[in-house]
Amino acid sequence: MNGLIEALANGGTLVVAEGYMWEIERRGYLQLGNYLPEVVLDHPEVIKQLHEEFAHAGSDVIEAFTYYAHREMLKLRGREEDLEKLNRTALKMAREVADRHGKLMAGNVSNTPLYEPDDPKTHEVIYAMFKEQVQWAVEEGADFIIGETFGAYGEAEIALRAIKDWGKGLPAVITIAAYVPERTTDDVPLPEACKKLQDAGAAVVGLNCSRGPETLMPLIREVKKLCTVPIAALPVAYRTNAEEKTFFALRDPKSGKRVYPDNLDCVRCSREDARKFAEEARAAGVQYIGLCCGNAPNLTRELAEVYRKEPPASRFRSRMELSMVFGDKAKEYGAEMSTTAKWMTGDGL
Repeated sequence: MNGLIEALANGGTLVVAEGYMWEIERRGYLQLGNYLPEVVLDHPEVIKQLHEEFAHAGSDVIEAFTYYAHREMLKLRGREEDLEKLNRTALKMAREVADRHGKLMAGNVSNTPLYEPDDPKTHEVIYAMFKEQVQWAVEEGADFIIGETFGAYGEAEIALRAIKDWGKGLPAVITIAAYVPERTTDDVPLPEACKKLQDAGAAVVGLNCSRGPETLMPLIREVKKLCTVPIAALPVAYRTNAEEKTFFALRDPKSGKRVYPDNLDCVRCSREDARKFAEEARAAGVQYIGLCCGNAPNLTRELAEVYRKEPPASRFRSRMELSMVFGDKAKEYGAEMSTTAKWMTGDGL
C-alpha cells in the first residue's frame, strides 16, 4: 500500500480504526481508571485479534496500541521498566498484521497529565517522552505517526515537533480532543489550533475523541473551512447531543444518571448512526475517518462501506431476505412459521 501522503493525494481517503482501549476493556482485558495498556505484554493475542478484526472490517491502517504507553503512565503504575518492551511489542504486532493485509501501520503518542502552559520544564519532560516513543516507532517500521487526544494546543505542538525532529521524515497526523467550550484547554479556538498545526508541518489535522458524531461534525466543518491539508474526524461512538456535548456528560435515558465510564452501552451509536456519520463526513470532504472510544469492528465496517473500501466483512452484512422466519420464502412454510413470526414481534395479535 502507498504511504499516508500518497494514499490521501488527489482526494484519496483512509479509514482508521481507533478506540482500542474501550473495546479491549469491553472484552475484559483493561481496567478503566487505570488505563494502562499492559494487555500488550500480558495478553498480546487479544491485541493481535483486534488488529485482525479491524483489518477484516475495512480499516486501512493498523494502529499500534501505545495509547497511554508513555513513560509517565508506566511510572505511575509501577511498570516503568516495561516501557520500551511494551512499545516495541505493540509496534511489532501492528506491523505484522499490517503487512499481512497490505495496510499502513501507525505509531502513536498521546496526551499526558503533565502539560502546564506556563511551565517550560513540563514541556521538556513531555518532549523527551514523545521523542523515545517516536524513535521506537521509526525503528519498528511505522509508516506514519499519530499524535492524538490532546486537550491543549501546546501539548499537540510538542508532539508534532517530536515527530518532525525524530521521525526521520515520517508524516504526522495530529488530532485534538474537542471538549466544552469549543477551544483547547490553553484557549485556542479548535479550528485555529488545527490551522496552526497544519502550518507547523502536520500532514493531517483534525479532531478525535470526547464528542460523538452529532456534536463533532459541526466543528469538523469549521476546521475544513480553515485548513487545506486532509482533515481527520474520529468521534467517540456514543450519542452525544446539544445538551450533552461530550461522552463524559452523557446520562442514562432511563435513570438520568451519568453513564461515564461503566454504563456507556446504553448510549452507544448504532450501525445506522455510524453510517450516517460516514455519509456526512464524506460529503464534508473528510479524507481521514474513523471512530475513537466505543468503536468496534462492526461500526468500522459501516465507515469502510460508505468510503467504498469493499471490506471482507461486507460478505457477512445482514440479508434478512434469507431468513426462514422473516425472509422471502417464509410464506412457503406452514401456518406455524407464520404464527412464530407474529409472536416474535407481537404484530397482528
